[in-house]
Amino acid sequence: MEVALSAALAAAGIAMLCLGGNWLVSGGVSIARRYRVSSLVIGMTIVAYGTSTPELAASIAAAGEHGQVILGNVLGSNIANVGMVIGVSALLVPLAARAPGTRRWLLLMLAVSPLPLALSLDGEISSLDGLLLLAGLGAFAAYAMRSALRGRIPAEEAPPGRRGVAASAGLVALGAALLWAGALLAVENAVLLAAALGLTEKVIGLTVIAVGTSLPELVTSVISIRRGHADIGIGNIIGSNIYNILMILGLGAALGGIGGAGADADHLVMIVFAAALLAFAWRGTVARAAGACLAAGYAAYMVLLLIWST
Repeated sequence: MEVALSAALAAAGIAMLCLGGNWLVSGGVSIARRYRVSSLVIGMTIVAYGTSTPELAASIAAAGEHGQVILGNVLGSNIANVGMVIGVSALLVPLAARAPGTRRWLLLMLAVSPLPLALSLDGEISSLDGLLLLAGLGAFAAYAMRSALRGRIPAEEAPPGRRGVAASAGLVALGAALLWAGALLAVENAVLLAAALGLTEKVIGLTVIAVGTSLPELVTSVISIRRGHADIGIGNIIGSNIYNILMILGLGAALGGIGGAGADADHLVMIVFAAALLAFAWRGTVARAAGACLAAGYAAYMVLLLIWST
């Protein structure tokens, strides 16, 4: 009976993710049209903030006593965002990455990726390091805002917005809330199911939770692509990976520091996946073959992770 209940609740969580992703994309597209901002920038800011809410919740909950959970969550989510989310999305439909500024934002994502490794070289990510990351978040937000204003679409070329700003913002907020609640419901009950099947806590953490925190990005990206807004899907991953490092890791470290954060292979894997996405998207399209490489690379990483941890 408990297993059946957990399965039903996990399914309900996934349904909430789908509905929340739909609302988040719809609201984001409406805001982009209303303010004549590119879909890429909306995906990198509003949508990315929304899909990063599960990581934010986990970071606040784990601050202080469970700093390693924060670091693992950030590294694992960023790897999953590229390997699983972009990989699966590109397998479904080749992703166009031709929006103005895409290369610049991908380069920025790659430039931010080594920061956790650099800050971990002394064995900890201190509260001061966290504050420096949060300062970087402020600088990134200001740069993104300035770029959005400079790159506004001419009024005569902008498609009409179907909703008012308040309605669009409300849709974004509701979508983000559903993504947060749906992710928590799906992950918690998937963990119970995995435990009922006899999996160890370590294996559950490395598989179910790592994938679960990237479910909002996956659902939102697939919905964006199916609705013809691939720029939102790619922008979502770029923004989410930057926010995970500057905001999630920064806030978690600022609230209590992260001890025992020595450099390891996971840092390098995250950097390699970021570099691979840049390379695949450089010519303007993430092809199906590239998606297959990213997805296969992520699957191989997960298998090796499970082998090394047992």
